[in-house]
Amino acid sequence: MAQTIKVALAGAGAFGIKHLDGIKNIDGVEVVSLIGRRLEPTQEVAKKYGIAHVSTDLADALAIKEVDAVILCTPTQMHAQQGIDCLRAGKHVQIEIPLADSLKDAQAVVDLQKQTGLVAMCGHTRRFNPSHQYVHNKIKAGELNIQQMDVQTYFFRRTNMNALGQPRSWTDHLLWHHAAHTVDLFAYQAGSPIVKANAVQGPIHPDLGIAMDMSIQLKAANGAICTLSLSFNNDGPLGTFFRYICDNGTYIARYDDLVNGKEEKIDVSKVDVSMNGIELQDREFFAAIRDGREPNASVAQVLPCYQVLHDLDQQLAKG
Repeated sequence: MAQTIKVALAGAGAFGIKHLDGIKNIDGVEVVSLIGRRLEPTQEVAKKYGIAHVSTDLADALAIKEVDAVILCTPTQMHAQQGIDCLRAGKHVQIEIPLADSLKDAQAVVDLQKQTGLVAMCGHTRRFNPSHQYVHNKIKAGELNIQQMDVQTYFFRRTNMNALGQPRSWTDHLLWHHAAHTVDLFAYQAGSPIVKANAVQGPIHPDLGIAMDMSIQLKAANGAICTLSLSFNNDGPLGTFFRYICDNGTYIARYDDLVNGKEEKIDVSKVDVSMNGIELQDREFFAAIRDGREPNASVAQVLPCYQVLHDLDQQLAKG
């Protein structure tokens, strides 16, 4: 591999731009190709970030010999197949969360990664947010253990809109996307596999065809529990809020911010080299490529999350 890692990024929407902003801060990495659904807006983003090659077809980027790695920020339903296409083309790949919207497809990506030996990672950003890293480091140091996690994931999305408030060409999903963050994080922070999972959901939206409200309960093998509430009907405040109830303290994480149970702010600015979780996620991806190692949040590491999501999906289907 050349000294500079050459990257193709697919998906020039809200999250693609977050990755482009993060990569600007990482030495030895260059985005050389940008793929988007519509040519003109993709060209506008490429011009802003100085990206020479633009296409509406991922295959065009995969055909570029100098491309070492691909970051996929495309619609959920495309993730698994595009990840497989990247691996078959000999490219390392980071797939934005979720890895897939079915266990079968997630397993197919993991199986192919094992065959190729390439770096394949999934964008489970909560593993990298400094707020969650702070808690994780204390757990690893033996300073505390999680008794319970209470998580609220709340948005107001009664139409197909992205994080920038722009129309979306696909339908988001509470279970296969937003719950994936917490299901994976709970097992990761508890240091114990999930052994019990239950879910209930509200009415199916007549146009979007998805449940707009959902409640999930999880239990880890070590006895820790998690309660997750999700909604696309919540009209503020928006976002995901994590309460860690531990044997030695309580912590509340709001993205990259962290407070204790008394709402006293905890300085997490020195936890890692950046306060940007997406940037830290990308740094891990590129470091794993350079080091020839498995990254944190590799597709193999996050696969148990998709087993839990599959089990919950089957449970919900039964009503």
